Amino acid sequence: MKLFFASDHAGLNLRRALIDHAVSLGHEIADLGPETSESVDYPDFGNKLALALASEPEAHGVAICGTGIGISIALNRHSHVRAALVNDVTTATLTRLHNDANVIAFGDRVIGVETAKDALTAFLNTAFEGGRHQRRVEKLSPTS
Repeated sequence: MKLFFASDHAGLNLRRALIDHAVSLGHEIADLGPETSESVDYPDFGNKLALALASEPEAHGVAICGTGIGISIALNRHSHVRAALVNDVTTATLTRLHNDANVIAFGDRVIGVETAKDALTAFLNTAFEGGRHQRRVEKLSPTS
């Protein structure tokens, strides 16, 4: 699976650790930055990730900021994105199983690296269940 990774400056270290983890699992990676810990704005990188997903709809995304809240809000402004902020394996699994999320978001300041790795693995190994959840997911996108 192709994965796009993006963060702000606060998520830099966790992003790098999760990229290494995803590579070890055999996934294709595109790192959208930033390259340094110099202060940047999370909406810019959330939007960059959303644009990448628009160009490759079968890919998934990993987004990280200090809390995960800001970048997930920025991502969810795009109708083709279903970004879910997760804090553990259970929420990572359920967001794929029930919500067909295509982006997993983390808060570098609120989750440990090993927990984030486990959650990412669960997210990547879980398929959308469909069924009764399909109509709910369809209601998340505008009908225009």
